[in-house]
Formats: sequence, C-alpha cells, structure tokens
Amino acid sequence: MNTMTSLANARNCGQLIRSFVSMIAITLALLAIMMPTASGSSRIKDIVEIQGVRENLLIGYGLVVGLNGTGDSISDGHFTKESLQSMLNRMGIKTTDAAVDSDNVAAVMVTAVLPPFSRQGSRIDVTVSALGDSESLLGGTLLVTPLLGADGEVYAVSQGQLAVGGFTAAGAAETITKGVPTSARIANGAIIERELIFDMSSLTKVTLNLRNPDFTTARRISQAVNAFMGSSLSDAVDLSTVIIQVPEGYGGGAVGLITDIEQLRIEPDQLAKVIIDEQSGIIVMGDNVRISKVAIAQGNLTIRITEAQQVSQPGPFSEVGTTTTVNRTDIEVEQDEDRQLTVVDGGVTLQELVNGLNALGIGPRDMITILQAVKAAGALQADIEVM
Repeated sequence: MNTMTSLANARNCGQLIRSFVSMIAITLALLAIMMPTASGSSRIKDIVEIQGVRENLLIGYGLVVGLNGTGDSISDGHFTKESLQSMLNRMGIKTTDAAVDSDNVAAVMVTAVLPPFSRQGSRIDVTVSALGDSESLLGGTLLVTPLLGADGEVYAVSQGQLAVGGFTAAGAAETITKGVPTSARIANGAIIERELIFDMSSLTKVTLNLRNPDFTTARRISQAVNAFMGSSLSDAVDLSTVIIQVPEGYGGGAVGLITDIEQLRIEPDQLAKVIIDEQSGIIVMGDNVRISKVAIAQGNLTIRITEAQQVSQPGPFSEVGTTTTVNRTDIEVEQDEDRQLTVVDGGVTLQELVNGLNALGIGPRDMITILQAVKAAGALQADIEVM
C-alpha cells in the first residue's frame, strides 16, 4: 500500500514539474515577443503620447518693479508708462504724466506651461522676459500677473521675486555681459486658479500618437499590445495612430491599461534620412542610409592674393625724385590636381559611407555638396532634409 502511494505521489510530482516547466517556457516565449533584447528597443511610453494628455501654454503681461535703474526708459506714449499709470489708478492713486518718471519699472511678458491634470492651488514655474528697453531684470519683483490660455480665460496668477542668471557690468571703456540679464524665472511662481477637466476613467479606448510617425513602428506597437493582452484589442489605424480598446472590468480602467502597456519594449523603425544644416555645416545621417555604387572626386581651386607696400626712393645724391610707396600684388593659384576618383561600392552602410567620404579629406561644407550631388545622381537611397 505504501509502495503504491509513493508511486502515485511521484507521478503527481512529475506532472507538476512538467506543468511548471511548460509555464516557464510559455512565459519566456511571450517575453521574447513583447520585450526584444535588441539594443535599439524602446519603451512604448518613450515613443508615443496619450491623446488627451497634453500641456497647455499660458501667457500674460505684467510689470516688474524694484530694478536698480535698469528699467524701461519711460517717455510720452510709452506702453510701460501707460501700464504703470493704469495700475496706480486701480489702486486709488491719481497720477499725472509728469509724476510718472521712473527707471525702476519694466514691462514684461510672462509665460508658463500648464501640465496635464494640474489641480487648483498647485504651483508651476514661470519665465519672465523684458518687453521694452530694460537693461536688466536683476533684483526685480513681478507684480500680480494673470496668465491666460488660448481661450482667453485666466488659468493661473503669477507673482514673486525674479531669479536672473545673467548680469551686465559696464565701465567707461568696456562692458561685460554674461548670459541674458533681460530674462528671468520664478520657481513655483504661479498658482493655478482653473483646472482643465479630462476624465480618463470613462474612456472606452486609448489612442496612442507616435512622436515619429511610421507604419512599421505603429504595427509593432499594436502587435506587442495584442500579445500582452492575449486578444486583438489594439489596431494601428495609420502611421501615427494606434487605438487600444479598454476591456470591460479591466483593473484601473484606461489608467491601469496605460500603466501596464507603457513598459512594453519594441524596436522603432525609421526612414532613411540625411539632415543638413547649411548654416552651421552639421550633417546627421540615419542608420538606414544606403548608397548605390558611385564614383566621387573632389577638388578645390584656391586663389590667394597678397597685397604688400614697398618703399620706392630715388638713388643717393639724386637731385630729382621723391620717396613714395608702391603697391605690390602677388597672386597664387592652387588647384588640387592630384585628387582622384574614389569609388564607393553599392549597398554600403552608414559607417562605410562616412569613412569613404572622410578618405577624400573633405570637410563638412564640401560633404554637404557631395551628398546633394549623389542624391541628384540617384545613388543616395535616402531623403535629404535641409534645415
């Protein structure tokens, strides 16, 4: 009897072990699908934005007082003077044009960003920028300034001491300026007075907007979410939009769904693109840039003109002639005739392309011209975007 019981227990233990091993294998397979270990993988939360979860811009016009003679130069008809008079009148102080003459006041624009789901009474940072001809806002205090949204409603009120990161020091013969003394910040300088209501608990679907729209990336996100949920709840609508249905009775609703899926990792795809900044000579190439077989030659023509003045004077004991200066011009022409054609094989990678161009001994400016010429020849398999 004991022997039969032991055999039965052994069989049960073997079944449990096999079941446990099977569960581990399935879990590892799902993790391999949902969370690829490629170095280029990114979390979903880092490459998408949740539709409806957004910031809002605020702006206001105010006055800064307490400046040490570095404020606006108030003159007749100046907006700073009119603003100061209007403020004093609201406070019951009647002034005349002649009485309002101070260089310790500056008109400023106040800007801020209203974060999503900000609640009434919470604080946000503000940026203060001079609007007139003020030289510095150092030591100033911003008076109560309403901050308006795009709809014209007041969403926050700002006031406080300015923190200026720059300064200006001037002497009789020299002036030193560090940073931008006409711009300042006030940490937690605005109090939110109005909330933007957005109820996520009642959402039946969540819309993801890709920061870098791409069909392949959108489909990979949809596949990763469906694999995690175990059903087809996600669909890539277009290259920038993925819609996810919130299952009935899902724990936490839309917020819980977003929390669960935003940690999933996928490998974003990207277009083959070359970004060129003509002004600074900066070139940025994507990893998928490819080039067909092409021959490239680059040569420079340099003309150097040197001007020099030489003294011409008559001979010793000469009775005629005067000492004078004569211009001498030296012109040199240099042409890189030793530059030969360099063949770049087809289907090369980004690193090989850069190495091939660097082998020609050219700088960023010439490289921009070469890339544009290669694109015009149809050999560059990428888009060129000039900033």
